[in-house]
Amino acid sequence: MNEVPWSIGYGTNGFTDHPLPSALDVLQDEGYTAVALTLGHPHLDPFAPDWRAQAEALSADLRRRRMRVVVETGARYLLDPVRKHRPTLVDRNAEPRMVFLRRAIEIAAILGSDCVSLWSGVLPDDVTLDAARVLLDERLLELTAVAAAAGVPLALEPEPGMVVETVADALAVRARLGHPANLGITVDLGHCVVVEPDGVVGALRAAGALLRNVQADDMLPHAHEHLPFGEGALDLDAALATLRELDYRGVVAVELPRHAHAAPALARASMAALTAAAARSGTACGATVPVAGRAPAAPAAGGDSATGGSAGAVASSAPAISSRGAGPHPWTTRAVEQVRGDATGAARLFAAAGREVGREPLTAEPFAPTADDAARAAIIAALADGGADPAAAVALYRRGDDAERRGVLRGLDAITDPAPAWRDAGLDLVLDALRANDTRLVAAALGSFAAAHLDDHAWRHGVLKCVFLGIPLSVVAGLEARADDELAAMAARFAEERRAAGRTVPDDLTLLRARERA
Repeated sequence: MNEVPWSIGYGTNGFTDHPLPSALDVLQDEGYTAVALTLGHPHLDPFAPDWRAQAEALSADLRRRRMRVVVETGARYLLDPVRKHRPTLVDRNAEPRMVFLRRAIEIAAILGSDCVSLWSGVLPDDVTLDAARVLLDERLLELTAVAAAAGVPLALEPEPGMVVETVADALAVRARLGHPANLGITVDLGHCVVVEPDGVVGALRAAGALLRNVQADDMLPHAHEHLPFGEGALDLDAALATLRELDYRGVVAVELPRHAHAAPALARASMAALTAAAARSGTACGATVPVAGRAPAAPAAGGDSATGGSAGAVASSAPAISSRGAGPHPWTTRAVEQVRGDATGAARLFAAAGREVGREPLTAEPFAPTADDAARAAIIAALADGGADPAAAVALYRRGDDAERRGVLRGLDAITDPAPAWRDAGLDLVLDALRANDTRLVAAALGSFAAAHLDDHAWRHGVLKCVFLGIPLSVVAGLEARADDELAAMAARFAEERRAAGRTVPDDLTLLRARERA
């Protein structure tokens, strides 16, 4: 029999009328080999005095049942009895949410969970979208570090109406954070019907190797309402065929949080629907991957395998974007030829780069250039080499989205010997990027162009901003050559300020201080 590589689960938020052991009994009897555990009433209260003992007992029970588990964090009114789901990661005061998510990570480690699934939150009335993205990035950076230390993967779930609404939004967040290896994506199949422009197949393919968790339910295009299979517009056959295509090996868990009144019947019907759809799409539901311990996580896109800089990162020098093993993408070669013939086409090609060549990182290094970075960098270099006015590059930066601005910065690194006008324009753009809080933009700004042309004062502050934002110093080109006593002294003052505030001192700061000469 051709077995599916994933495990079929069911969410406990659809069994809220059952005690957890009874719910697991029902699911096991119906053939489920995984469970999506929503922390909170009535199953496992993460703030109960005996939460750890409960988690350890549940871990033993799940091992006995040979059931995998993912930890879900979407309980309603858990943190605030009046405001559903609040506070979220995009609220001004998110500390209760952060405390909860840190506890969820602890519980997931005890359970041997495949991942902790979490979402961004709805944009509050008193927070702008730009501010919300900064808040989200800062908090996710902290959580990815906590989760990495615990050995627990995280999975960011796009939700209709939230700041992170689509898979593309989730990928953009991950890119801004530098592609942390332990931050993957949860895809709810029903959500794809409502918000994903390319439908469920496009969303799953976009998530690709970053897919850590799948929630399964039906929906209608006009409403974010979880429905049993067959009551909405989801093409379940196509969804499961795509999971097979991706060789997805995680959990596919039914998500019906408003149907607890009919949970046993729906558990049976859902299993039948998933089994039949898998058979129709050329697979067969049956035995699944082993469940003892945590399932191996799929590799991050581009082989991303690190969450931050290592102790040796300070001594490294970030390579120029052109120093990669493979040659340019065929589309990039054609685009460069077009720009050399007619520079006015650069804007159109810039916008199309991500769609044409993809957005995967080119190496496993944190904050590595992506495929679309490389394509856009080649276009910028072609403009400069062809004698175009640097105003063209400035316009691409000023009018571009985050990825396009990053492409311009990477392009500065790709210019072999910039003319004075290009040098001056490039310095203005680098300084603008260093004033931002977009970690991907700051990382791209400190490439070989900045190493060669940025003045000492601005360069030193750029290096320290990397430390402040949690960007590993491995991204800084020319660090070994340009680091000096003044940078070490600045690092020492920064470290003392953090200690005085009761905050930890990043390893990169310690390494910079070690460079201070006697």
